[in-house]
Amino acid sequence: MSFDREVVVIGGGPAGLSAALNLARARRTTHVLDSNRPRNAATFAAHGFVTRDGIPPLELRRLGREELEAYPEASFEKAVVTSVTREADGFVVAYGATSITTRTIVITTGLTEKFPALPSLRQFYGTTVHSCVECDAYEYADKPIALIGETDDLAERAILISQWSRDLIVFTNGIGLIGEADEARLAERGIRVDRRQVADVTGDRSGLTGVTLADGETVPRVAAFVRPVYAPNLAYVDSLGLEADADGYLVVDGGGRTSVPGVYAAGDSTAPGPQQLIVAAGAGAKLAAALNRDLLA
Repeated sequence: MSFDREVVVIGGGPAGLSAALNLARARRTTHVLDSNRPRNAATFAAHGFVTRDGIPPLELRRLGREELEAYPEASFEKAVVTSVTREADGFVVAYGATSITTRTIVITTGLTEKFPALPSLRQFYGTTVHSCVECDAYEYADKPIALIGETDDLAERAILISQWSRDLIVFTNGIGLIGEADEARLAERGIRVDRRQVADVTGDRSGLTGVTLADGETVPRVAAFVRPVYAPNLAYVDSLGLEADADGYLVVDGGGRTSVPGVYAAGDSTAPGPQQLIVAAGAGAKLAAALNRDLLA
C-alpha cells in the first residue's frame, strides 16, 4: 500500500507541533491536522516555557506552525478529524469530505474541560480564573485566592496552591469532598473550607473580585483556581481499540507508543492527563525520536 504521508499528526498544540517538527527534521513526510479549538484559547499568557515565559498560547502555536511549515517535508491543515481506520499496513484519516492515508498516526488532540456551572466563570477564565496551578499561581503570591471545585481531590490541590499563598479558601459548592482529616491538614496551613453552594463569581474590568454564595454573601478574592473535570477527545479513534486507563487517558510507553502498532500519542490525552505546555512539547519530541527509529526497523 502506498501512503500519502509517513506520519499524520492529529492535534496542533505543543505536543503535536513538537512531534511534527522533529519528524520533519528526520525527513519524514508529516501532515498536521488541527481543529483550531485549543482549550487554552482564552488564556492570555502561558508560563514556565523556557524562552517563552508569558507568551499567549495562541501565539506559541502560531510560531510553531510557522517554524514547521518552513520544512518541505511538513504540511499543516485546519480540519476536524472524524475517524481513523486501519487499512492494510496503514491508516485512513477522514476529515470533512476528504481523507488521507498514512503509515503512522500521532494523537495529540488534548482534552475538554467541564467546569462548575457558574454563569460568569468564563468571563474571567484565562485572566484571573485559571485551572493550572503550576502555570499561573506565581502571579498571585500571598494574595487572596479561591479554589472552586466539585471533585474529591480538592485538599490535594489546596495544599499545592498554598506553596504560593495561604490566604486560600476552598469552595466545594456543596459537592466536592474534603474529609475531616484533610480539613484539619488544611487548617494547619490557614486554609479554610467553605461547603456552601456557590452562585457565581463576580468582578469588574480589573478581574475577579469575589465569590458569591447562594445565601447572598460575596467573599472577597482576587483570583480563583477552578478544578475542571477533564475528558480526552478520542471518539474519532474508537475503532482502533486503544488501551486507556480508568479515566480514559491513553496508555503509552516512554516513546509514546500506544497499544496498537503504528499509533503514537503525547500530551494531555495520555496518562496521567493535563500537563504544562513545555512538558507536552517534550513528550512530542521524545515520541518523534521513537517513531523515526521504529520506521527504520
